[in-house]
Amino acid sequence: MHELEVARWDIASVNRAEVLRYLGHAGQEMTDALSARIDDGIDRCLDVCQPAGTFRIFDIGHAGDEGVTLEGGPELRGHDIAAHLAGSTQVALVACTLGLACEREITRLGIVSPLDQAVFDAAASALVERAADAAEARVMEVAAQRGLFCTDRFAPGYGDLPLDVQDGILRALDASKRLGMNATPSHMLVPSKSETAVIGLADAPQPHRTDRMCGVCGLADFCTIRHTGRTCRG
Repeated sequence: MHELEVARWDIASVNRAEVLRYLGHAGQEMTDALSARIDDGIDRCLDVCQPAGTFRIFDIGHAGDEGVTLEGGPELRGHDIAAHLAGSTQVALVACTLGLACEREITRLGIVSPLDQAVFDAAASALVERAADAAEARVMEVAAQRGLFCTDRFAPGYGDLPLDVQDGILRALDASKRLGMNATPSHMLVPSKSETAVIGLADAPQPHRTDRMCGVCGLADFCTIRHTGRTCRG
């Protein structure tokens, strides 16, 4: 089992198009005043939120058609996660969050300005994805050091991987102590702008990555592998 890693990232930007997508924008005309307000909301989000994450790599104890059991970690139940991890020899569990300051700001804006709250919330949704990208890039770096190749990340609630797996992921990562992350009785994450994920590590390059060029990869800003003259594609 890999030693638990915790990181905090100073992420300076988010994809504005992603923020607009979370706001439900579909090409409608926008006034200069509204556009500026959205930019201000994004800047506020980047200033307030504190992206952080943790991960640990586990050996696979048992793998079958109905799920995967990790040595010293939780059981990942479901046909979809079993298929996703087919060929993997190890699994990284990941958790990341924007912290309680983000949560408090969303609540405050809900009182003073619902519009600004909606913009901030959308920017935070885009930012937590960037935090997950940063965590995934670090997992890929560790995998490359071991001569292994990563699958995409797969989150509880995708396919038939049940949401209650999040509870076991948080326990395995000591996320309550390390990041202040917890799960409600209905298995929703607190703070709300948080994510958990599963990434497989395999001996062979993964097909979905072999045709993904570095210039269009969402992990490019955080990738350290390409600076070595290699790629995650093998």
